[in-house]
Amino acid sequence: MSRKRNQYCRKKSHEWTEITMQIGLVGLGKMGFNMRERLRAHGHEVVGYDPRPEVTDVASLAELAQRLESPRVVWVMVPAGKITQDTVTELSSVLETGDLVIDGGNSRYTDDKIHGELLGSRGIGYLDCGVSGGVWGLENGYGLMVGGSDADVERALPVFDALRPEGERADGFVHAGPVGAGHYAKMVHNGIEYGLMQAYAEGYELLEAEDLVTDVHGVLRAWTKGTVVRSWLLELLVKALGEDPDFAEISGYTDDSGEGRWTVLEAIDHAVPAPVISAALFARFASRQDDSPAMKAVSALRNQFGGHAVKKAAGEAEAGSGT
Repeated sequence: MSRKRNQYCRKKSHEWTEITMQIGLVGLGKMGFNMRERLRAHGHEVVGYDPRPEVTDVASLAELAQRLESPRVVWVMVPAGKITQDTVTELSSVLETGDLVIDGGNSRYTDDKIHGELLGSRGIGYLDCGVSGGVWGLENGYGLMVGGSDADVERALPVFDALRPEGERADGFVHAGPVGAGHYAKMVHNGIEYGLMQAYAEGYELLEAEDLVTDVHGVLRAWTKGTVVRSWLLELLVKALGEDPDFAEISGYTDDSGEGRWTVLEAIDHAVPAPVISAALFARFASRQDDSPAMKAVSALRNQFGGHAVKKAAGEAEAGSGT
């Protein structure tokens, strides 16, 4: 959609959520696929690219660029690291001056400066966006933490408004600062997530260890209403136990996708004490040596909110294919 049409809609409605845009979306995995559906449900035209022919709308990034009207907005939703770097590099060669790239993956914030400078040298804008919501985002919306210039953020606000949860914008969206700030905020968010999951998991194991408590699942479920420890993560733990009592079908092996390590390294660099997050990270390392009820709980939680793969117990097939 042209900028002229976008400005017309803004003057006509005075509401960002009513503005429709055209956007390219690179990466149609668990989150990317659902994001495409949510954006389309809000009236945006989405052209998606993925190497898998059964889900893609176009055959290549070059075709994606051709399908989009200038100035283009392209959202990248692929695994952090080399895949993101290669994608941004290729986009820099097929996009044009005035276009905008948004990295919504879990890239390390230090990569954002590199990506921004590469794209900026060709007149292409860049935003980094930390995204939280996992496989539930299609229904509930995504928490968004964005880094970049005011002008680029404003340009992409109709997209952010479609993806964030319903209600006040500030409740599910933040322009955290310049390029890199969005992914830095998401890194710390995920570090906190490590600590929260570990606390729930240890509480679960302690309840399981005491013979006096005969309904562990019921205790955890009771905590989900009215208590100071209630949360969505606790609700997901209760759900996971309901689906697999005692977590009999999975091992305690729990992977980590990098953000916890980066958070601990940042804490060291800034001399910020982070014993809870550090201990939670090290607990994941310990999970790879021997099974433990607590780490089974953490593994089950990661599968519940993000669709991350879990390692099955002996004799069981592996479930999930977390990205």
